[in-house]
Amino acid sequence: MLVVTSPPYNIGKPYEARIDLRAYLAGQRLVIAEIARVLDPRGSVCWQVGNHVRRGEVFPLDSLFYSEFVDCGFKLRNRIIWEFEHGLHCATRLSGRYETVSWFTKSDKYKFYLDRIRVPQKYPGKKHYKGPKKGQFSSNPAGRNPGDVWAIPNVKHNHPEKTDHPCQFPLELVERLILALTDNGDLVCDPYMGSGTTIAAAVLHGRRAAGSEVKEAYLHIAAARADLAATGQLPRREYGRAVYVPPPHTSLTTRPWGEALTREATHEP
Repeated sequence: MLVVTSPPYNIGKPYEARIDLRAYLAGQRLVIAEIARVLDPRGSVCWQVGNHVRRGEVFPLDSLFYSEFVDCGFKLRNRIIWEFEHGLHCATRLSGRYETVSWFTKSDKYKFYLDRIRVPQKYPGKKHYKGPKKGQFSSNPAGRNPGDVWAIPNVKHNHPEKTDHPCQFPLELVERLILALTDNGDLVCDPYMGSGTTIAAAVLHGRRAAGSEVKEAYLHIAAARADLAATGQLPRREYGRAVYVPPPHTSLTTRPWGEALTREATHEP
């Protein structure tokens, strides 16, 4: 079993009421304890959060949740940085361009399949130039470990996966977790289902799915997306697609520090 979810950040979105931060954490502790109760020993929890912000002060939720998970017997395996290029612009601090996924396991014997989520090598043909392995490839031909910083575009108004939910995460973020941490037919759960991204991703990859949601409108969206996933009609951004590939006849020219980066078109005769 795998739990992939993104709980409310307690910042006053339409689906939540802003409450005292300590009361918010106490309520989430009950959810985490229930997850610990039902999760099988080889299962994992992937808890995706950003920041709680109060009067301009930032509270990193993943740090606040860490002790709650440890107290329930979980072990942190990775703190994954989900990097994206677009978001709200701040005037009094640096604009936030990442959130985190904390991957916890219930035991030391957990499912993890690295080969399923390898990404292309940066230098695929590189070989050892000396020593006993001279002439052999110096990197895994199947691809490299994706590391713990994942650059995946967030879901904005022009994203093909966009629904009416205001805080929707992309399919690819969940798919990578499902592929790495589950087998075909395993159960994938989301206690804060929202627009149903976790459910749709599970269906796409032959996993069973279950979730809960308090807003009826979002429940209908999630059910519709699950049906589209089951029939191969779900609108989506292609898995593994590069974030940005410059046009073939465009070059980037750097300027001295402090000046803007400019784009200059090249012209062929």
